[in-house]
Amino acid sequence: MHGFEDKLIAFEIKDFLEDYLDESLFQEIRSVGIHDQCIVIKIDSPLLKNDFKMRRSFYLKKFQDKFGHEKFNDLQIL
Repeated sequence: MHGFEDKLIAFEIKDFLEDYLDESLFQEIRSVGIHDQCIVIKIDSPLLKNDFKMRRSFYLKKFQDKFGHEKFNDLQIL
């Protein structure tokens, strides 16, 4: 059941990013997943990837505020 909950939250994170980012930027996001309390976002665009890495703590805090601090302790951008 825990894996299903992670997939559901990953889907909600992707929905959040779709609303938050402009459509062309959102198209660069290949996938969103959760592994061992770490959100993993795979991004195709080097520029968007760099932006996410620079603002990593901002995005992690946003996701923790929205879904609960106990759910995630890290954000990885690949």
